[in-house]
Amino acid sequence: MINVAVLGYGTVGGGVVEVLDKNKEVVAKKAGEEVNLKYILDLRDFPGDKFEDKIVHDFEEIINDPEIDIIAEAMGGVEPAFTFAKRALSNAKSFCTSNKELVAKHGPELIKLAKDNNVNFLFEASVGGGIPIIRPLLDAVTADEIISIEGILNGTTNYILTKMDRDGVDYDTVLKEAQDKGYAERNPEADVEGYDAVRKISILGSLAYGKHIDFEEVYTEGITKISAEDFKYARAIGRAIKLIGSVKHVEGKYYAMVSPLMLSEENPLYAVNGVFNSILVNGNMVDKVMFYGRGAGKLPTASAVVSDIVEEAKLKKTNKPIEWSAQKLEVSDHGNDKKQYFARIKGDPIAKFPEIRKLFAGIDVDLIQLPELEGEFAIVTGMISENDFEEKAKSIYGLISRIRLGK
Repeated sequence: MINVAVLGYGTVGGGVVEVLDKNKEVVAKKAGEEVNLKYILDLRDFPGDKFEDKIVHDFEEIINDPEIDIIAEAMGGVEPAFTFAKRALSNAKSFCTSNKELVAKHGPELIKLAKDNNVNFLFEASVGGGIPIIRPLLDAVTADEIISIEGILNGTTNYILTKMDRDGVDYDTVLKEAQDKGYAERNPEADVEGYDAVRKISILGSLAYGKHIDFEEVYTEGITKISAEDFKYARAIGRAIKLIGSVKHVEGKYYAMVSPLMLSEENPLYAVNGVFNSILVNGNMVDKVMFYGRGAGKLPTASAVVSDIVEEAKLKKTNKPIEWSAQKLEVSDHGNDKKQYFARIKGDPIAKFPEIRKLFAGIDVDLIQLPELEGEFAIVTGMISENDFEEKAKSIYGLISRIRLGK
């Protein structure tokens, strides 16, 4: 029998307990033996709860129990999760988590600590919720050199952008609706400013390339400046606006970024709408592989946590190698990366467009006009580095906004 403790009895922790209970026979069959929930750590009491007798308030009770084999963390935040993870692994107890903050910041250290103690630190649920992506990267595309990973990694922002596109309403209106429906937090900053997505793409990039990507050094831009007018132009040129996290290896250089992109219909991520997430992995042999599903939510995320519990139960005291060293991956300046750009500009295109074409001499520039948007126009450029575009943009009087184009 494998004894498990769950840290945190909130949304995800409650889901983990529910999956272990409802799917007890399935879990036991796949683990090869019974998986017994022995403790649930939480500061609160839960009188009348089905698992009231398993609630404890002191981590010492768990860490000092020699019968505990696996600890599953669902508290969120870096502390005390990091301290608990270190103590668990140092005491030869496997640890799994849905905590992207913890993994993005301390992944290499905890992976090494698990190896040193011949146990495991697994984190399938930290990226993509219920979407299997960590394990496929570790086990299924190991014969490939990863060229790039790009994904819609946050359901809240994808819901907001989808509603803005379909209903033609502004950001503030959709954000309030998302908050009322429980899709967005009262303080949505982590989602809408891209902080959630950048942690996730940094985890995926670190696993793909084996060295640590510091998420604090990755250029991150959120969706708060996207307008209903931007979507009108996007529809006119057959594109969709998505918040995309990406990491890629190009000619010996590595680039990472989170920002809104206008995607073409040829991109599989173009049609991913609502609260759904999707991740596109491009390998030099397998080509493009897409993972799609609910990127968050109580039971989808809990399912991924329990999948780690099952794997750790099967591994017992055998460490699963994970290549993610503490050595920092040198991420190149995003300003040197080349993309196409969409830009909205105030004024009369007849008067201003010729000057803009001169400004972008040697680079294709297309004009877009929409009859319903008087007093402005838009341009789409050919491929240009971000540094060059930003330098030229300083000379564009009346520049309203700009959005990068994705393939």
